[in-house]
Amino acid sequence: MAARPQSSTVRPVRGDARVALLEAALALVRKQGWAATSIDQLCRTVGVTKGAFFHHFASKEALGVAAAHYWDTFTAPLFASAKYHQHADPLDRIYGYLDFRGSIAGGPLEDFTCFVGTTVQETFATSDAIRAACGETIRAHAERLEGDFRAAIALYPPRTRVTAANLARYTQTVIQGGFVLSKAQGTNAPLLEALAHLKQYLSFLFEKPLKKETSHGKRRR
Repeated sequence: MAARPQSSTVRPVRGDARVALLEAALALVRKQGWAATSIDQLCRTVGVTKGAFFHHFASKEALGVAAAHYWDTFTAPLFASAKYHQHADPLDRIYGYLDFRGSIAGGPLEDFTCFVGTTVQETFATSDAIRAACGETIRAHAERLEGDFRAAIALYPPRTRVTAANLARYTQTVIQGGFVLSKAQGTNAPLLEALAHLKQYLSFLFEKPLKKETSHGKRRR
């Protein structure tokens, strides 16, 4: 994701410490991981005392749960305002969503990879609360794709039996896997490759060829 939570190095305005700590958590965990991000570092980054931290969060685990939910609140407007929603054809909206994912996958890995995907990989066996919160956030994002998949299934009967729900989940599986391989290789190439293959799979499934780029950069059949 391209959303870039920027943590402050200046003491936040009174009443903003909770949000500042959440945004610092998003930025730091995406860069260095959950275990490497300490309460002390979060407090130094934001410019608050540990007392202020524990005023807002009972523990680091409580922060993780809140940050997982905040991640969805933070990133949802980015996708809600994207231009792919303007396509009349539901399958074009899905392709547009995948293209949008690719378009925002630039810069350092921490700028476009997923906070909840990163966090759940480290905490799934040690914190049921964080695991569940991360799962809810990923599931919520997948569910936003179900309407377009449902409409695509109705408009283009697929080659094999699928549901809108399992296609939406599979889309997130591909994306999260692309993030992991991108981290392993230190480049966004695996994610972009995975998105391209997913588009090809959907074009075969729905028997609707992908639009091709012309020499002028415009799309055609």
